[in-house]
Amino acid sequence: MPLNILDYDPYLEPFKDALSSRLYDYAHTKKRLLGTDGRLSDFACGHHYFGFQQEEKHWTFREWAPGAKRAWLVGDFNNWENNYELKRSYGGNWEILIPGKLPVGSKVKVKFLLENDEIVYRVPSYSLCALPNERHELDGLIVNPNYQWKHSAPQSTEAPLIYEAHIGISSEDYKINSYRAFMQEVLPRIKKAGYNTIQLMAIMEHPLYASFGYQVSNFFAASSRFGTPEDLMALIDCAHGLGLRVLLDVVHSHAVKNVGDGLNLFDGTTSQYFHEGKRGEHEAWNTKLFNYGKDEVLHFLLSNLKFWLEVYKFDGFRFDGVTSMLYKDHGLGTAFTDYAKYFSANTDTQAVTYLMLANELIHEIKPDAITIAEDMSGMPGMALPISAGGIGFDYRLSMGIPDFWIEQLKEKQDESLDLMKLWWELTTRRPGEKNIGYAESHDQALVGDKTLMMWLANEAIYDAMSKDSQSLKIDRAIALHKLIRLITFSLAGEGYLNFMGNEFGHPEWLDFPREGNHDSFQYARRQWSLVDNTQLRFQDLAHFDQAMLQLEQHFKLLEASELNQLWIKNEDKLLAYQKGPLLFVFNFHPTDSQTLKLKLSQKPLLIFDTDDEQFGGFGPRNTFQWQNQQLDLLLEARTAMVFQIK
Repeated sequence: MPLNILDYDPYLEPFKDALSSRLYDYAHTKKRLLGTDGRLSDFACGHHYFGFQQEEKHWTFREWAPGAKRAWLVGDFNNWENNYELKRSYGGNWEILIPGKLPVGSKVKVKFLLENDEIVYRVPSYSLCALPNERHELDGLIVNPNYQWKHSAPQSTEAPLIYEAHIGISSEDYKINSYRAFMQEVLPRIKKAGYNTIQLMAIMEHPLYASFGYQVSNFFAASSRFGTPEDLMALIDCAHGLGLRVLLDVVHSHAVKNVGDGLNLFDGTTSQYFHEGKRGEHEAWNTKLFNYGKDEVLHFLLSNLKFWLEVYKFDGFRFDGVTSMLYKDHGLGTAFTDYAKYFSANTDTQAVTYLMLANELIHEIKPDAITIAEDMSGMPGMALPISAGGIGFDYRLSMGIPDFWIEQLKEKQDESLDLMKLWWELTTRRPGEKNIGYAESHDQALVGDKTLMMWLANEAIYDAMSKDSQSLKIDRAIALHKLIRLITFSLAGEGYLNFMGNEFGHPEWLDFPREGNHDSFQYARRQWSLVDNTQLRFQDLAHFDQAMLQLEQHFKLLEASELNQLWIKNEDKLLAYQKGPLLFVFNFHPTDSQTLKLKLSQKPLLIFDTDDEQFGGFGPRNTFQWQNQQLDLLLEARTAMVFQIK
């Protein structure tokens, strides 16, 4: 297989052997799993074999637990008795066949006798639902989801405009919201706002709500906090009917440590799913780490991806914690300042192989699926095709850009904004690889940090957002909020992401009910009434965000290949560039209006002005004139204009 990745990035030439090894490991593992002519989609079918399977006149249950001596299926359907003993099968599998129909609605666990004669109870590894019991542990729940799908997944030609959302915090009430309520109340907002893709967080079952869904216990179970499996199916079906694609925030980088709820010590051994010893522990996250070198683990994780595509009809995945997977030290404290750090003994080549297999499987099942890698290290080839020597993701997240904005707002003055550095941050990325740009995601909103709007407005957001109020702090906050989002949207990637509510400057941070905050829901909700109130300026920011997204809808801006910087001057804080058919002109100066003359051979048509009154500005104040193939501009401080070049 040719290493076309070297054509994209010649600086990788010294690491040609490492890149060849990447392809060899992938091909060798694939042949080991599939033989000569097998397909990954046929291999990744664990959910059709393990767990509960309803046959015509009986049902079977199978579990993989090679370290156990004996096994029983127990639950409230048999009064937790030992009368359903499983038989040992090949490869460490256990199975039982029971006549009749599945006892749907019953609580269930697998009871194991371990090698040390200890008796333990485990939630089945392929359980489709898990519920907390009176001991604050999880029980499996036997379910047989039956939903009649009404809509096909949309075939969108637009770049992904992603609305990152969390079901539980999507209500304004002090409670955990539901799939059904999200479907009825939030989906219409997302559609109206102009987004075409939803990224759902915290769907895979997790015991600790405050983990934001990133400490998964039950990989095949949709979180019961928000409703039933059918409720989630209805939500995705409704989204498809609205023309919205739905991505799952999938967590295959680690698993919760809880014993009994999830996979840790499932059959009494530490090595069933995870690495032995320190390599199996993520010390910073206090979680367990998968052994991607085991065929059974690959089977489990790949089957999990196929399950979410097949059963729930998700349209792709955002892979969480990819950096942690790629390196044995998880990238903690490592500055990736030279290419050698990507191809060292620290690189977990088995994890790289798994990610390649995962991407091939996903696109084999659903060719138009979207896969996104959360990798802050900048691993070369992450979003290049496997055939070119890449890892196969469609996009990588532009993770350095939110950090740039937070640093600018937290540590520097407005007049110190370095436009040269900003341009480099927004436009420099791996050759040939697509990115998802964003100014902030849920990461920037977590307790201990603040959203961009809170860094800009601070306490003034509570008492000066009325349209009748006069506040220089709020004026600055609204102006910069728009400029930051517009320049990030237009330059930072071939797709765009926003976290739920941040489009209108949702106040405060995110914090889940926990002992440290007296189990408060104060910061675990979304205050939609703020954007619905016509007397508040939050609505102006929402109008601006909607108009900004229309640049992609009308002009296919994000994937436009043509990008020309026309003017950049740090002293005046002026920046102008043309991307595709659109001209962008920014004045980042905190106090001064600025003039600019640009040579243009074609007449410009004003698309919108950030200073427009409907966007919370004070316009019309900016002016422009085109004559003799020259555009003369006057821009007020902290404003931008967008033109179509005809």
